[in-house]
Amino acid sequence: MALPPFTAIVLAASRAGDADPLAVAAGVSHKCLVPVAGQPLIVHVVAALARVPGVERVRIVVEPAAFAAVRAVATGLGVAVEPVVAADNLADSVRAGAEGIAGPLIVTTADNVLLSPDAVRAMRVALHGGAEGAVALTTRAAVLAAHPDGQRRFHRFRDDAYSNCNLYALAGAQALSAADAFRGGGQFAKKAGRIVAAFGLANLLLLRLGVLSADGAMRRISRRFGVTIRAVVLPDGAQAIDVDNPRTHAIAGELLAMRAPAPLDAAA
Repeated sequence: MALPPFTAIVLAASRAGDADPLAVAAGVSHKCLVPVAGQPLIVHVVAALARVPGVERVRIVVEPAAFAAVRAVATGLGVAVEPVVAADNLADSVRAGAEGIAGPLIVTTADNVLLSPDAVRAMRVALHGGAEGAVALTTRAAVLAAHPDGQRRFHRFRDDAYSNCNLYALAGAQALSAADAFRGGGQFAKKAGRIVAAFGLANLLLLRLGVLSADGAMRRISRRFGVTIRAVVLPDGAQAIDVDNPRTHAIAGELLAMRAPAPLDAAA
């Protein structure tokens, strides 16, 4: 299947006013520079994106103070890297990363170090199949199979319990309205008020009661934003394990060590 080229957006900014504990412990300025399995988080993510056929560029959305450090570690991985100034919320940071881009967008986070090229391809296939936006999920069983302690937060739907994979796809600028769901900032899923503002109270209640299937929830969200959004259920539960604290940092390192070695030499 021939898929159109795409731009990747990697959200790497620090949370406003917060010094990330992992960055402090590692003695680096930003979480995206924290080492895991011998390389900064951002290197693992960019290297995975570079292995996806069709990637044209990777835009790393981060504070200007981190531009030089990000360029130093992420340049030379096989794809053009462009630092972009982060906004003060996730929605506008996505918009900043998408500025001037007409084609498809893949959006992920700098702590998504277990990202696989297969996961990115599945998102691109969803767009090719007619979706204007896509959200990557994986089931609770798949996550626990990848690691029994890899993820502790699951969203209960009628058909199964799922975890978000911090991986999104947008067909282009016309789908950016869906990013407004994240205008309230980080830790979105833990803040009921942000979900109400984004999806509406009725949708929040239906989600919390578990009466919607994952596909049913996507249909309601699609109507809310006027954009056709689909859930892409990934078979690899490791895609839901990001680096958020010392526990998941250790787990990610363990899983990365189990993978077949891939070149991650940023100096190459």
